[in-house]
Order: sequence, then structure tokens, then C-alpha cells
Amino acid sequence: MWRLNQLQNVTVQVGDLADATQMVAKDSVDIVTCNPPYFKVSSQSITSPNDHLALARHELTTDFATVARVSADLLKYQGKAFYVHRPERLAELLTTLTVVGLAPKRLQFIHPREDREANMVLIEAIKAGRPNGIRIMPPLIVHEADGTYSSSVRRLLNGD
Repeated sequence: MWRLNQLQNVTVQVGDLADATQMVAKDSVDIVTCNPPYFKVSSQSITSPNDHLALARHELTTDFATVARVSADLLKYQGKAFYVHRPERLAELLTTLTVVGLAPKRLQFIHPREDREANMVLIEAIKAGRPNGIRIMPPLIVHEADGTYSSSVRRLLNGD
């Protein structure tokens, strides 16, 4: 059990995603959070020579469809799933979530700087949620022009 940051009721499971429903009962989880691999593997893919980084960034052993399906299997009715992913895959991600029974509800784009395109998107989805009513939250800008963290990011990091 984790006691840091008042997370006493959080249980962390470590294992293979394919075995998740053997470790945790179906329809028993309130929240799933996931930072899945962002990049599909193709003949043009350049993966890191570091195996850990390659697995973290590229869909070598799983894909988003599997992540979404397992999330839906584990979540209780109206349970929430939270993902961070790449905006260039947004259409695919939203379609996949809908197909597995997770209704996308909130999106927030993350921009490295105010003058740059988003390089990440945060997605909140609800199991068996209504298919309409998606909200686009204000963008999160990570850095100011001088390279320091934005006030929004400082508040997140400092717990304000």
C-alpha cells in the first residue's frame, strides 16, 4: 500500500497486461491510468537501442486496442480511464475507446510551449458512459518562452 501523497487506498499491480484479468477481477476497478506505448511499429520505425525505452515508446508487445480492451474489462460500471498519448493518433484512439465501451469525456492537449503544436493529449473516458458530451479542456502549456515551467505546471508539480 502506498502512503505517499495520501494514496493509502491505491494498489499497484505489476505484471503482464495480457494477464491483468487473472490478477484483478473484471468489473472491479474504479480508475485505470495508463501511459501506453505511443508509436506503432513499422518497417520505417526507429526504435531505441535501450530495450526498456523501446518497449515504453513502441507497440512492440501490446497496442492501444489491447490497453483499451483490458481497461474496459477491469473497470466497474461508470469507472474512469485516463490515458496520455500522441495527438496524431487521436482519431484512432477515440474510435478504439468507443468500440470497447469506453466513452471519451474529456481531452486536454499538452503543448511544450505556447507557440508550438501539441505533442501530447490527455484523455478521460468512462465505462458505459453516454456517447456524447466530450469536453475539450484548456490547453496545458509546459514551458514559458524562457524555458521555465509555466505557472500551471508549477502548480501541478508543487501540489497547489
